[in-house]
Formats: sequence, C-alpha cells, structure tokens
Amino acid sequence: MEMHVIELGAQNIENNVGALSCILAESVNGGAAISFMAPLSQRDAARYWLDDVLPEVVAGRRVLFAGVRDGQVVGTVQLIIAMPPNQSHRCEIAKMIVHPDARRLGVGRLLMKRALERAREFDKTLVTLDTRSGDVAEPLYAGLGFEVAGVIPDYAWDPDGRARHATTYMFRRI
Repeated sequence: MEMHVIELGAQNIENNVGALSCILAESVNGGAAISFMAPLSQRDAARYWLDDVLPEVVAGRRVLFAGVRDGQVVGTVQLIIAMPPNQSHRCEIAKMIVHPDARRLGVGRLLMKRALERAREFDKTLVTLDTRSGDVAEPLYAGLGFEVAGVIPDYAWDPDGRARHATTYMFRRI
C-alpha cells in the first residue's frame, strides 16, 4: 500500500473534482462536522471545490493537499495562508477530510504533516484550526503538537441538524 501527499493546483483540482466531491459528500453524509449539512450531494460538493476552493488556490490564498493511497485520492486538507496584515505570521488548517473507507490508515497524519511543512515554507510560525469537540480528529491534532486554546459551546449544527455541538479551537507553534 503506497501513500503520499500531493499539492493540488487548479488543473489537479478540476481533474480530481469527482474524488474530492465523493470524499466530502460521503464524510458529511456519514456525520462529519465540516460546515455542511446532510444530505450533501456530490453535485453540491463539486460546486464547493470548483466555486469556493479553486479560486482561492488560483489566487494563492489557500493550498490544497490530497492524500493518495494506491493511486486514489482518499483525503484532503487545506492550508489557508492569506491572513490580515496583523496576522501574517499565522495560517489556518481547514477541512481535513479522509474518506470513510480510508480512515485509521495514517492518511490524516500524512496530510497534516505536509500542511505543517508547507506552513514553515511560507515562514508561518503559528497554525490554528477548529474541530468538533470530542471528534475523532482531536487526538490526532493533539498528537501532532496542537494545544487547546478554548472551547465554544453550541458552535455549529451537527450535519443531521438535530443538535448543536461545541467546537474546540487549537493552535501549534512551528
């Protein structure tokens, strides 16, 4: 089993929009709290990648990574590098998503490590992220050196719309 991480430019995003949309839709429909409500169609997921993410990547404000396992895109994470002038030293991790069939195989860890390496290449010294409190990703982030900055109760709706969950903000100095 071969796993690696690639950076997706504009053409790569367009070429992989099907896989990216599948990862997003299946994750949200499986309960992942990543800003979308279920049910999420692959068509709506594709719109997110093409209308929201692609322009940010082209503009150089965001870096998109894909985790590839045996030639298939199975995970993704974004590094938001465009910050206000008084925060130019930091960046944010967004939408760390691994396809449900590829979880617990180290894809998320590889994606996060590459995102942190790339943050260093941009001379960033602080990385922030937020995650649903108690989510399975929280220990992954802690294991990579992220610390809890605080918890906000009732921050967002669960994807099924039945309850609100708290969000944990985390940071890591690099």
